[in-house]
This record gives sequence, structure tokens and C-alpha cells, in this order.
Amino acid sequence: MSTFIKGTLILIFAAMLTKVLGFIHRMVLARMVGEEGVGLYMMTFPTLMLVITITQLGLPVAIAKFVSEATAKKEEQVVQRILNVSLLITGTLALTFTPAMFLLAPFLTETLFADDRTFWPFVAILPIVPIAAFSAVLRGYFQGKQQMGVTAVGSIIEQLIRLVLLYILVGMLLPMGIEYAAAGAMLASIGGELLSLGYLYFHFVYSRRKILNRNASGVQPARKTIAKQLLSIALPSTGSRMIGSIAWFLEPILVMQCLTMVGFTAAFATKEYGMLTGFVLPLLLLPSFITVSLSTALVPAISEAKAKNQFVTVEHRIQQALRISLVTGGLFSILLVTHGTYLLEALYHSTNGAPLLHFMAVLFIFYYYQGPLHAVLQAYDAAGPAMINSLIGAVIKLVVMAALMLQPGMGITGAAIGIMVGLVMVTLLHFFTMRKLVPIKIPYAQYGAVAFLMLSMYVLEKTFFDSLLPAYLLHPLVTMVILIGTYLVMGRFLNVIKQEDWSFFSSWRKTR
Repeated sequence: MSTFIKGTLILIFAAMLTKVLGFIHRMVLARMVGEEGVGLYMMTFPTLMLVITITQLGLPVAIAKFVSEATAKKEEQVVQRILNVSLLITGTLALTFTPAMFLLAPFLTETLFADDRTFWPFVAILPIVPIAAFSAVLRGYFQGKQQMGVTAVGSIIEQLIRLVLLYILVGMLLPMGIEYAAAGAMLASIGGELLSLGYLYFHFVYSRRKILNRNASGVQPARKTIAKQLLSIALPSTGSRMIGSIAWFLEPILVMQCLTMVGFTAAFATKEYGMLTGFVLPLLLLPSFITVSLSTALVPAISEAKAKNQFVTVEHRIQQALRISLVTGGLFSILLVTHGTYLLEALYHSTNGAPLLHFMAVLFIFYYYQGPLHAVLQAYDAAGPAMINSLIGAVIKLVVMAALMLQPGMGITGAAIGIMVGLVMVTLLHFFTMRKLVPIKIPYAQYGAVAFLMLSMYVLEKTFFDSLLPAYLLHPLVTMVILIGTYLVMGRFLNVIKQEDWSFFSSWRKTR
């Protein structure tokens, strides 16, 4: 197995494991601090992610690219200069924005977030900005060296330490007040990121010492030249992420301002936002590791086939990935519609948000479908159109959210509808953009078959289970297993699940 394939598979496994650990973190946090505490946590978190996005500037992608090229040429002094310049850029930005955010904290928390209890969680998380900036540089370095195992272990360490510290710190600070408990959750994130950075730095120092002792020759290019090269790749690649971060930053501000304007208290609005972002959305996003895996496999598969002018293979791979996303997305969507209330109770010890979960699950299949579409655009170097699609979706989402939440009686449901409208819009725009690049046939029969599958599972749950099964077989876990089995059998019969799907990754490996 090649280093590239091995590294990609390691990243896929790490992504799945960190996704599960991240979900457990959210679950533990929700159980310990409830909707209001999660709301305080989630209202400040988007601001942090925006600042981190700004300080990183998409540099990890550029670092990986140039480190890989320099390593292939055995120009280790160039690698050293790349790292020095990257650390200078990210360090300068981090050390500029972190104090600025501290000075802006009273305005952000009291005026924009409209809840001064967010002050302590906001201030507590600020030290993570420079830590995350330096970690991003090292992750880019190891990816460029194709040492994916190091970054994978680093991510797992971060999640594990964060989970342990969450339980300890939140438990200690909760008696002082819900805002201090939320601040404790933020401190747990800092601890996880810091230990992960320590692990990465240890491996970095060890590997660099060995390399430089073997090969210390070479001329270092000028810092200005390196900076221009890095930013020429980094800035375009961060466009869509920056748009998403800005939209996410504005989201809690919009929720708080709109809900308080129509008469809700800040505490109630915080609780509602916590219910949406801390209870409902994590459940909806949990299956996304499947589409991430598909997307990871799809980009190199399409790129290679396109380079060889094998356009029949390109279309086949795209259709296959989209079909797998549609089928798996349909299964998860219908399970959340039929068993969402049970899952909320089992995981969070609360059924608040069940109506929102049921509604959003129906349309969230568009999100599962979006990943492979974005991967196709990446493979065709269509970062610009993808960024425009994301911008349009973000603007529409925020406008719809504001318009609906300002309607009396709509409340947080307006925010949920806005999120779904934006999500559906981006998916459709990605689909039409993809068809301009690759004029594939629209598989209407497959769409109809998946819709029929989902409807059949819903009818099976609501009629057959309630009227024909004995009471001892009506446990939700039992009915979920029956639904999954029936879905897979019917999917195979309807030919939307095919034999070749089980060997998707192995067949992709053979092409490499």
C-alpha cells in the first residue's frame, strides 16, 4: 500500500474516531450543564473559530503542498524556511487578535450576544488562539511529510484530554454558576489543544534533528519569496471556510438580537440556542464522517481519471459516491425522524428539541449529499464557484433566520428553518455547478427509489410496529435494527445499494 493511500486511510479512521469523541464531549457537556450552559458555550465558540480561521489563513494546506515539494527535492533548508515564515505569519496574527478580542470582550458579550454571562467563557477560551495557530503549522508540516499518523494521534489526544478535563473542570466550577461551568468547558479545550501541540512538537523536534543531521545543505530562499508563495495558495483555499466562519459568528448574534427584540429574555434565548446547537445539530452531524470518507476517496480518484482522460470513469465515480451518500443519508434521516425523541432522551436525558430534530432530519439529507459535490468541485479546481455558492447560501440563511425569528411566536424554529434553507441552497448550487463541469445524467429513478425507501420505513414504523409486534419487541433499539435491516434489503432489491459499493475504497486503492 502506498504512503499516500495509507495516510489517507489513517486520516479517515482518525476523523471517524475524533467525530465520535467530539460527540461524546457534547453529550457529557449537555448532561452536566443543560441547554442554558450549552447555549453559553456555543454562543462564544463561533467567535473563536472565526479568529482561528483568520490567524491560520489557510496556511496548513499551503504548508503541506510546499513541504511535500521541497522534501521530494531533498531541500530541507527550504522546509525550515517555510516553517519559520509560517510561524511568523500565524504568530503575528494570533498575538494581534488575541489581545484585541480580550479588549472587545465586554462589547461582544454584553451588546452583541446580549448576555453578559458569556464574558467568562469568552475570555477563558482566548489563549487557545495562539496554541491552535502553532498546531496548524505543525499539522501542515506532517501532512506535507505524509506522516499522517502523527496528526491523527495528535487529534485523538486532543479529544481524549479535552473530555477528561471537561468532566473535572465543569464539575468543580458548576457550583459557582452556569457561566463558570461553561468557562470550565472552554479551559478543557485549551488543555486538550495544548497537550496535542506538545505531542506534535516532540515529534517535530525529533524528526527535524534526524533530517538536518543527514542533510543540512541547501540555500534558503528569501522570506518574502516564501511568504508570497504560501499566501498565493493559502488565501484562495480559505475563502469558503472564511465565509462559513463569518456566517457562524453572526448566527448567535442574530439569534439573540432577534429573539430579545420580540420579547424573549436573554436567558431563554440562550437556552433555545443551546438546545438547537448543542442537542439537535450534533445528532444530525454525527453521520457526516461517512461523507467525509467518501469525499476523501473521491478527490484523488476523480483527479487521476481526469488526468488520463477517462471521463467514463469520472462519471461512474461521481454517480457512485452521490448514490452512496444519498442512500446512507436517507437511512440516517429516517432513523432520526422515527427515533429522534428516543435518541435525545438516551443521550442527553432530555427530549427538548425533538420537533426541531424531526423537521430538520427530513431535509438534512441535502447535507449528506453536499460533501461529494464539494469534492468534485475541488477535483476540478473550482474553488472560486464553490466559494460563491457558500456565500450565497450564507447570506440567504442569515436573511431567512432574521425574517422568521422576528415573527411573533416563531422563536428558535425560525433559526432552524433558516439553517435548512441555506443548506439546501448550497447543495443545489454545488450540484448545478458540478453539472456544468461534468454533464452527468440526473438519476431520477434513484432519487425516486430512495424517497420510496424512506417513506416505506416511516410507514413501517408508524403502522406495523405499533399494531402487529408484541410489546416486548417494541423497544426502540429493536425497531431501529429492524428498520436498518429492512432498508438495506429493500435498497439492494431496488438496486440503489450495489455489490460494488462494498468495495468502493478497495477498488479506489487498486487505481493507485
